[in-house]
Amino acid sequence: MPDRKVLKEQRETAKIRAEELKKIIEPYLQAKEQIPDGMKEWENILIRQEKIKKHFGVGDTEWNDWRWQVTRRIYRVETLVKLLGLTLEEAENIRKVGEKYRWALSPYYLSLIDPKDPHCPVRRQAIPSFEELMDSGGKDDPMGEEFTSPAPAVTRRYPDRLIINVTNQCAMYCRHCQRRRNIGEVDRSTPREQLQAALNYVRQNEEIRDVLLTGGDAFMLNNELIDWLLTELDNIPHVEIKRLGVRALVTMPMRVTDALCSVLEKHAPVYVNAQFNHPMEVTPAVAEACRKLTRAGVALGNQAVLLAGVNDTAHIMKKLNHELLKIMVRPYYIFHAKAVKGTAHFRTRVDVGIAIMEELRGFTSGLAIPTFIVNAPEGYGKTPMLPEYLVSMSKDNILIRTWENRVMKYENKC
Repeated sequence: MPDRKVLKEQRETAKIRAEELKKIIEPYLQAKEQIPDGMKEWENILIRQEKIKKHFGVGDTEWNDWRWQVTRRIYRVETLVKLLGLTLEEAENIRKVGEKYRWALSPYYLSLIDPKDPHCPVRRQAIPSFEELMDSGGKDDPMGEEFTSPAPAVTRRYPDRLIINVTNQCAMYCRHCQRRRNIGEVDRSTPREQLQAALNYVRQNEEIRDVLLTGGDAFMLNNELIDWLLTELDNIPHVEIKRLGVRALVTMPMRVTDALCSVLEKHAPVYVNAQFNHPMEVTPAVAEACRKLTRAGVALGNQAVLLAGVNDTAHIMKKLNHELLKIMVRPYYIFHAKAVKGTAHFRTRVDVGIAIMEELRGFTSGLAIPTFIVNAPEGYGKTPMLPEYLVSMSKDNILIRTWENRVMKYENKC
């Protein structure tokens, strides 16, 4: 039997440590209550949705039809003035930006914007800002995608995987979009002959085991075309997994219909990578869409973009990741914003992202910790940016720095 006195001492030590840990998390527990999220704000969002429905003269049936959401995307300044109460200066700035950069957002995503908050993180992602015209240093294609396309509609930057760009269409044109150069005045799916050429390239290169369908937004394709593409990939023996890059799960969750889920269920394994950037984007409507997808056997991941004024604090990023895990979406990446022309106001220093990672590792569960990524220039791929936890190394020992900044010796022997 263990000595009672020893047990008592161990328990007291554990209690002291537990109190230390409680003090460590207190700042986040206080901060998270001040961070709005789509679950807590749902009643207010529903009120805004009723206003938007009234403006369009529709009811729930139309609102919940993704095709209606697409055809009624808002791209006129006059509509924003009515529904957001913009000032004349704000309206004029949007007009000026719209002369250079296309913009549009779904009625659903508009309902997430708090019209009383000029710094609303949802608004910042969706509504053009005059800051877009002040960026003189960005590039149209900082990733060099035009030089990593060995076949029509293909982007290849890695040995065993590639992208097929299937459309230029989105439910919303994000103001930080990395492919804004592809957003023309006409929405279009990639022509069938180009898709065939891309599939032929996959067939001819047996090392390709992972294919990502993106664009644009893969969920903007109709179910029949998605089914055809996935069937073609299923019939290529060396393709092991299929991925779809989407934002519609965030900006238009009604796109996830039972019919779409039936298509995806036939083609396992299928992975869907979304882009949630703020807790306000996680709503009951999104949660239901995620439940449908997971019931269909689809694995869900998130690729956030680090955006100044949206999510560039550890508390916001942590709450976002917690909210995502609650709806079965695994935080996968945090991307440092690329130097795309017209988006300089979104970019942070790289050390901002590293500092956020410092405040995630150890402070929350590993499931809630994505990898912070910088994309190397000219298409040379994703490069992880990590805090340094290895202090030094000798033949028999290493010095490590823990998540609490404790420096400790660790034996390094076989």
